[in-house]
Amino acid sequence: MIRRMPRMQVYLPEDLYQEVKARRLPASELLQIAVRAAMKRQDLLQETDRYLAELLADVGEPSAEVSARAESIVRGARRPKTAG
Repeated sequence: MIRRMPRMQVYLPEDLYQEVKARRLPASELLQIAVRAAMKRQDLLQETDRYLAELLADVGEPSAEVSARAESIVRGARRPKTAG
């Protein structure tokens, strides 16, 4: 069975175009991979939003104390570890 592959015109900045050509990369294959990854990311973000909405409906908004504690944890996690 032959699969139909519709054509699509894609524009690249000159520098990116030159790199793709110089490296002889399969542009069509790379674009397919990138588009699938972008769609998967979008699906996962939508799923996360749905989950968070359900969670908020079940347990309610976090208190100011809980939010402050969570922000403190995130700030600590973002700090680079120093060699000691």
